Amino acid sequence: MTLSAIFLALLGILFSFLPNEIATYLNIEQNAITILFFKMLSALYLGFGILNWMAKGTLIGGIYNRPIAIGNLMHFGVGAIALIKMLFIIKTHSEIIIVLAVLYTVFALFFAYVFRTNPSKANK
Repeated sequence: MTLSAIFLALLGILFSFLPNEIATYLNIEQNAITILFFKMLSALYLGFGILNWMAKGTLIGGIYNRPIAIGNLMHFGVGAIALIKMLFIIKTHSEIIIVLAVLYTVFALFFAYVFRTNPSKANK
C-alpha cells in the first residue's frame, strides 16, 4: 500500500505542477482543455494516493476493505492492459510506456493477490 501510495502521489504531483512541461514533452497541443485534463488526472492520482496512504495500516484482503482492494485492482489492471496495448501501437516515448506498463502490471498483480487472499489466513 505504501509503494502504491507514493507512486500515485508522485504521478499526481507531476501532473499538477508540470502539466505544460508534460504536454510539451509528449508533443501534445497545450490548450486550456489539455491542461484541465492533466489537472483532473492529477486529482485522480492524488486521491488514490491518499486513499492508499491512509489505508496502509489496515487489514486489506478477503472481506476486509474490499472496496479499496477492488478499486486499486481495477485502476492498475485496466491501466496495465491499456499500457500494454499501447506498446504495440505507439512508437514514440516507448521508454515511458514500458516503465509504466511494468509498474502497473506489478501493482495489478499485487492487488489481485491482496483481493483474493484472506489476511487472517496469512497471519496463522
